[in-house]
Amino acid sequence: MEIKPDDLSDQRVVALLEEHIDDMYRASPPESVHTLDLSALRSRDVSFWVIWQGETPVGCVALQEHQKTWAEIKSMRSSNGHRGKGIGKQLLDYVLAVAKQRNYDYLRLETGCEDFFQPAREIYRRYGFVERSSFADYTDDPNSVFMEKAINPSLR
Repeated sequence: MEIKPDDLSDQRVVALLEEHIDDMYRASPPESVHTLDLSALRSRDVSFWVIWQGETPVGCVALQEHQKTWAEIKSMRSSNGHRGKGIGKQLLDYVLAVAKQRNYDYLRLETGCEDFFQPAREIYRRYGFVERSSFADYTDDPNSVFMEKAINPSLR
């Protein structure tokens, strides 16, 4: 498998993101869905990568830079047919390496509290993410779990 930057022009990648967005709306109330659409994922403050197995996109992840000191993980996804195969771990390893390279102090994320999101919360906790209050433009939402990981060793 190979992780590569992507410009979201490939229809196979668009289909993966549509699968992601559809699942978000199935799992959470509409007012609690905070996924980025395609135009937002193409914005200058977002970096987007796809993990490929041959010619098939099997996962994706984005980093949205809010400030020079921190970014938010967005759209981390393993395709429905490739869950439980370590793709989330590979993507998370990758974005953590990028965060260190970019000298971020923190990575933050929002995920759901519903059972559907339990595997995601577990992997984030295993990687040292801890729960925190809402951040950026988020408001407190009973359906959201906000998490953060210190990247800079002096902040741990």
